[in-house]
Amino acid sequence: MYRTPPNKIIYVDPGLCLGCHSCEMACAVAHSEAGNIFEALAMEGLVSRTHVVAVDASSVPMQCRQCEDAPCTKVCPTGAMRQAEGLGTVSLDEQSCIGCKLCSMICPFGVITVVNRPVEGGSTNGGVATKCDLCIQWREKNGKTQTACEEACQTKAIHLVDLYEYRQALTRARAAEIATAHRSLGMGL
Repeated sequence: MYRTPPNKIIYVDPGLCLGCHSCEMACAVAHSEAGNIFEALAMEGLVSRTHVVAVDASSVPMQCRQCEDAPCTKVCPTGAMRQAEGLGTVSLDEQSCIGCKLCSMICPFGVITVVNRPVEGGSTNGGVATKCDLCIQWREKNGKTQTACEEACQTKAIHLVDLYEYRQALTRARAAEIATAHRSLGMGL
């Protein structure tokens, strides 16, 4: 059977999100040199790559959706924003980012921000793009399977999922519903 390349994304169940912002704090600490939130505040302030947005009576953590044909990669003049080969993710080379904000303007989810901080050895104009990177380096460094936001979420509203496996589970669930409805209506052949 044909298997698409891995495409990991953050899945959020808005019905479980309390809007507590723990995911934002965990993300900021994971992407800093600090060991905890207090050090992060003292050293450099907090810069989260996920942002909790309140909509009506719900809250939804928003982060890069790792688009399969990402518009941010199309407009980046330096190639800093690129589709990672074989991973199905969008990566960012901060050293190549010039802080032009084109990626931020074109992102359909509004989840790429440009923060005002120089990158050592980079060609930035004082700003550099930031976006969810699925905590790849943080997970490798700390031997984690979950992202920082997923680990911090007390209600388990956030999950790192393989999109192919997620789609397969949805297909099986809908097929089971159809089969059950078919049987309950006595429509056997």
